Amino acid sequence: MRFLSAFLAVAFASSYVLADDVELGGMKSPIPKGWKQEEPSSNMRLTQFKLPKAEGDKEDAELIIFFFKGGSGSADDNLKRQLAKFKPAEGKDKVEAKVEKIKVGKIEAPYQDITGTYLKKDRPFDPAAKAVEKANFRQLYVVLITDSGDFYPTLVGPAKTVEKHKKDFDEWLKNFK
Repeated sequence: MRFLSAFLAVAFASSYVLADDVELGGMKSPIPKGWKQEEPSSNMRLTQFKLPKAEGDKEDAELIIFFFKGGSGSADDNLKRQLAKFKPAEGKDKVEAKVEKIKVGKIEAPYQDITGTYLKKDRPFDPAAKAVEKANFRQLYVVLITDSGDFYPTLVGPAKTVEKHKKDFDEWLKNFK
């Protein structure tokens, strides 16, 4: 019995596999060159990637694909939650944010672009978790609702680094078939 338990634990732990494509709701898109796939750091993450920092930035950007089989509220609810993770940049009276519609495969999805001071929490849903302020950060966020569940591709990091990777991110989203 111990052997079976150990075998199942190893099999589960090794279920994380590097891939050439990302699949969301039955659609696939190739992973851009330079994105480093990592083991997801929580069970809410379908997958995650490190995107190399731009010259002069202190840290890399992160692309996370959150997945919720049963969904996590309306698109507007999710966009508001993302906006609440930022405060205005120093000298500004509000967070810079815009939302547009894009096509991911055949699905029309809201695409949110936020810039400001990111309030990073290790446990985002824990109201007692302390936020670390990250000045001049940017987040690109997509709400992709499919028959298979809801996917939330999220690119976040220093604004200059996110800008460096925005074109690849946008192309990656457009390439889902």
